Amino acid sequence: MSKERKVIYYSDELNDELSSAQITPKLIGDDYVYVHKSLFKRFTHFFWYRIVATPIAFFYLKIKFRHKIVNKKALKGFEKTGYFLFGNHTQDIGDALIPTMLIFPKNTYAIVHANNVSMPFLGRVTPSMGALPLPDTRTATRNFMEAVKTRIEQGKCVNIYPEAHIWPYYTKIRPFTDLSFHYPARMMTPVFCFTNTYKKTRHLRRPKIVSYIDGPFFPDGSLGVRERAKKLRDEVYDTMCRRAELSDYEYIEYRKRESQ
Repeated sequence: MSKERKVIYYSDELNDELSSAQITPKLIGDDYVYVHKSLFKRFTHFFWYRIVATPIAFFYLKIKFRHKIVNKKALKGFEKTGYFLFGNHTQDIGDALIPTMLIFPKNTYAIVHANNVSMPFLGRVTPSMGALPLPDTRTATRNFMEAVKTRIEQGKCVNIYPEAHIWPYYTKIRPFTDLSFHYPARMMTPVFCFTNTYKKTRHLRRPKIVSYIDGPFFPDGSLGVRERAKKLRDEVYDTMCRRAELSDYEYIEYRKRESQ
């Protein structure tokens, strides 16, 4: 007899956090260092990102999700160019690993919530793997923006999940604002997106993940920053919605609560 499908109820598509992880975030203040220049810190980044995280990402995604990438050729010609990469947020561990596989061998840096650098052990490691936590003070904000700019100028990828909150195995695209698209709009930087879709497997109940890459999308220089950001957001959102329609299996069913 097949196991009954899990049902999750939600109220707000923009703000509901449905991940089971409970972490108290630390303050990302004036003293937080985003870009380390010492030889030792550069070595630890190489060690944790390339020696540890990359092999783990490959085997974890292949074994657990039989992960497949479609349209990686879209990235051809951008091997040495910095760009932003947007995706749908539907896995806790997986979403930290998938971008690494999508853009290999380029390095990716991820704009993340402070939770990601606040865990007892991993919180000390994730910055070495490329985590850029959102700042809490004015000075930290300047340092954060300078770090994002530095990584783009170095030809790296900066990864963002514009939905902000994790909805495990969700097969649609939740509405998101254009706030995070102000980064590429201001820096006049190319944008790519990826959409994780869920496909039914023959023998296993857990679906496999197929990630579709799309782009590039370019900021429109004829528009102001706000209009550029909105246009980029709309192009990415529409593309991801079309790709999401390729999911053919709901591992978890989501139902909206009736308003009282």
